Amino acid sequence: MGPGSAPSARPRSGLDDVVAVRTRLSHVDGETGELVLAGRRVEALAFGQGFEAVCLLLWRGALPEEAERARFAEAVGRRRVALHERIVAGALVPSASPPPADPMDALRALLARLEATGDPMEDSMTLLAGVPVANAWWWWGRRGAAAPAPEPERTTAADYLRTLTGREPTEAAVRGLERYLVTVSDHGMNASTFTARVIASTRSDMVSAVVGAVGALKGPLHGGAPGPVLDMLDAIGAPESAEAWLRRELEAGRRIMGMGHRVYRVRDPRAAVFERALAEMEGGGGSERLRLARAVERTAEAVLAERYPERRLKANVEFYTAVLLEAVGVPRELFAATFALGRTAGWCAHFMEQREEDRLIRPRSAYVGPEPV
Repeated sequence: MGPGSAPSARPRSGLDDVVAVRTRLSHVDGETGELVLAGRRVEALAFGQGFEAVCLLLWRGALPEEAERARFAEAVGRRRVALHERIVAGALVPSASPPPADPMDALRALLARLEATGDPMEDSMTLLAGVPVANAWWWWGRRGAAAPAPEPERTTAADYLRTLTGREPTEAAVRGLERYLVTVSDHGMNASTFTARVIASTRSDMVSAVVGAVGALKGPLHGGAPGPVLDMLDAIGAPESAEAWLRRELEAGRRIMGMGHRVYRVRDPRAAVFERALAEMEGGGGSERLRLARAVERTAEAVLAERYPERRLKANVEFYTAVLLEAVGVPRELFAATFALGRTAGWCAHFMEQREEDRLIRPRSAYVGPEPV
């Protein structure tokens, strides 16, 4: 095949099943539906730890004592305040023009203006503070208003909800968002995490790596489906309408949102966490929205099994993400950007891990073009 030596193995489309790195950060078992974060099952972390504690688990390899967790949370909070003040002063983003129309563009643009110090913990905390500030700036700025100032003594989840909604969040909503952020904090070698590690492998800085990861997350095949799940539930309206609606979508050649996953062959464990978190928020029985979601999930699974018997298409993380984020008060336009808040913990951790390895990621390609003339 043409000039030069050929790769020894046939390339795999999408790098399916190619093991690119070794990691201590997370393990995804698609056959059994298990997700492990730094040696702990995601269910135990989601219902036993807060987001800041899990950030330190991923970044340092151990859960913190309560005093350390509180100091860390306040340090991140002070960074939120500082970044907000820079926005107000026009030092971080142009004050005369509104934010971009797309919240992911706004997030990418604001994070790209942050300065990397080269200290992994300092840069990680700044990026973790930057995402909620950027999202609140976008939400209020598109409405011609300024976002409420952050309060450093609050946790990331509590302050995020307050600055987004402009009102005091309920304890149930804060707990629900904590469950969400913990659960999405890391998930194997997904597209955005791989992007961050490739950038890290060049010895670039952490800000560049996370900005690149945000760019990857913006793509609809990676982070763009939670909002359409709500559109689907809105269109169906009632459990008895689900089957007919789903069959019409399939006949028209359209996907069923929130069903099927590249890795999982069983129900996504994150969907189970979010479903439980919703039921917990709503006193165990669940709202009408949750009951509709459960009915649509069951119906979609049955219809898809009938239509594609060779495939195992179960609910993925996006199915209940939409219902949970709606319930805690996050606008659906910010679902993907809120996912970025949780996943920033994992992106920063993978940056650190890749820099420890200090080896450039440089795969080969198989040339299939014309022979030279």
